[in-house]
Amino acid sequence: MVTVAPPDTWSYALRLPHDPRAARVARMTVRAVLGGHGRQEVLEAVELVTSELVANAYLHTEGPATLRLTAVGDGRLRVGVWDSDPHVPAPFAKPPGNRLALAPVERENGRGLYLVQEYADWWGGWPLGRNGGKLLWFEVGGRFGA
Repeated sequence: MVTVAPPDTWSYALRLPHDPRAARVARMTVRAVLGGHGRQEVLEAVELVTSELVANAYLHTEGPATLRLTAVGDGRLRVGVWDSDPHVPAPFAKPPGNRLALAPVERENGRGLYLVQEYADWWGGWPLGRNGGKLLWFEVGGRFGA
């Protein structure tokens, strides 16, 4: 039996070890996949937010992470990052319409997840149980319902 997917849908997954170079590997993967599919118009946003999520997975967990890039149709691209920590941080724990305040200028960290609000069209996160970690995702491109 042959399965045929519509030409505008595809999916790639990459398992990333707990390694400080994982964010760089994720960026290189995003560039290769989006370049290969002619999606340069979303490359900068996807690369930036993906890098932030993978870097946070490395900083806040002790285990591996998984990156999944999926073209879901209508020009939308969904990126998911799984890690072993079940805590879902803001802004993923809030509906996309609820914007977070910016971190104070004097803080050296805490600004990264605000990039999601600026570059993604839609986002969310799910805890996957006490030992299952979490999945954070975002979407860019395409048409979104009003």
